Amino acid sequence: MVGLRGMSPTAITRASVALTLAAACSVTALAQDGSRLHPHRMRDAAVPTMPIVLRPSGAQLPGSIAGACDPTVSSHTNADFGGGQFVVQGGFAENEIAAASYQLTAGDFPLRVDLMEMIFATSGASQQTTTEWSVLVWSGTPETGDLVAEFSSDGVILPHIVLPPGTNGVNVQVMVDPDDPKQIIVDDNGSHIVSFGFRIDEHNQQTQNPCVVAPPSCCNAFPTTDVGGLQHPTENWLFALNCGFPACSGWQRFSELPAGICRPSGDWVMRLTWTPFFCEDQIGACCLASGGCVDGLTASECDSINGTYQGTGSICSGTCPQPTQACCFAGIGGCLNLAQNDCIAAGGFPQGPGTTCGTIECFPIGACCLPDGGCLDQVSPEDCAAADGVFQGGGTACASIDCPDPLGACCFPTGFCLVLTEVDCNQTTGTWAGPGTNCVDGDGSGVADDCESGCSVTGDLDGDCDVDPADLAILLAAWGSNDPDADLDGSGDVGPGDLAILLANWS
Repeated sequence: MVGLRGMSPTAITRASVALTLAAACSVTALAQDGSRLHPHRMRDAAVPTMPIVLRPSGAQLPGSIAGACDPTVSSHTNADFGGGQFVVQGGFAENEIAAASYQLTAGDFPLRVDLMEMIFATSGASQQTTTEWSVLVWSGTPETGDLVAEFSSDGVILPHIVLPPGTNGVNVQVMVDPDDPKQIIVDDNGSHIVSFGFRIDEHNQQTQNPCVVAPPSCCNAFPTTDVGGLQHPTENWLFALNCGFPACSGWQRFSELPAGICRPSGDWVMRLTWTPFFCEDQIGACCLASGGCVDGLTASECDSINGTYQGTGSICSGTCPQPTQACCFAGIGGCLNLAQNDCIAAGGFPQGPGTTCGTIECFPIGACCLPDGGCLDQVSPEDCAAADGVFQGGGTACASIDCPDPLGACCFPTGFCLVLTEVDCNQTTGTWAGPGTNCVDGDGSGVADDCESGCSVTGDLDGDCDVDPADLAILLAAWGSNDPDADLDGSGDVGPGDLAILLANWS
């Protein structure tokens, strides 16, 4: 019924790894007191592969295999199939099954099963182990779905799992020969679910009741779970022997198993690679991290823009979850993380993408430093910005804030300009042009615009920005004339009135 391609007849050596007891409970095997046995943890294991190629006997394909479809890998575990840490479920007994189900879309069916993988391991085995196994595929869940395919190891065409003494692991890879004219095809039974599992058919030396005594670890391999914690409790399955506990018997989702008794602490280390059989219109909606959506992309196109593919045939309308942001409510200062549209509809004020209630303060009131060095108390950030000020934070007060001295143009007699505080400018020969002024020479005169306007001092006849003896000398030289530059009072001649004005502005 099945043929084997690509298998090496030589034994695969395994890297020896350290093993410790894990705190979680094992899957099966009751001890004398009714408690579960502890599983073992395999640490930093290098896991070789055991490739097994099937040439299945099944239904003839309804046409040729479409080559344009991209394969998809479905898995619930975060484990590295090339090596790492794994929990060895040492209580797993003969005829028990580890399985996983995957929720797909209607457009993914019918699908072709390409590869089924699971990591098995031994724990301090004292002799070579041989474990007989079967792999099963269902349309739907393992509990209620339709069994599509079942293949069992026979030690000849399909090898058993054989591991040397010690602590070792192997990734059993059961792949379907893509050149075989008959494939494992899974149709949709209406649930849009595909499942597969591995069954232990025979252990070495399991002669005692596995409900009382666990299968001997000296000479058997067991399925593994990951160490990342149980993330998919409703899609990991166990078919357990009936040991008198209905909650731990027959098909059970991990979510249905009692914690601390027979529920594993992680997800099964198994994954399924499959390909949609029909490739036409293998496009759908692609949800973006921003909450936006793009229609009509393939899964690979969606991945290339860091999106989340919503499945074949899906559309953007109402599909994508909207990212949340901090939403502030006036009057009470309350905050919720809501989608922007929901925030506005509820009468709140969105605080912008990427914000959260834990990192922002709704409607802060505090001190505001003004450009002239002054300070305003009890203002909002918006009111502070309207005054060209710098908001100092919610809850701040001017009494505890040291607002910086304002900056302005410091104009030197040479025409040079520096932006300084008034205090610093007064330590030089320059003249401070006032807060907020600058050294920009907009008219190309060679003198900063604010310095040109800042040097307009009545009585400054020599243009050096102050009134001093040099200006008096100019006025006296023009005495009795109608020199308009020295005629400060506009009387038409230079005389006592102009002298009075110059002396009044003496600097």
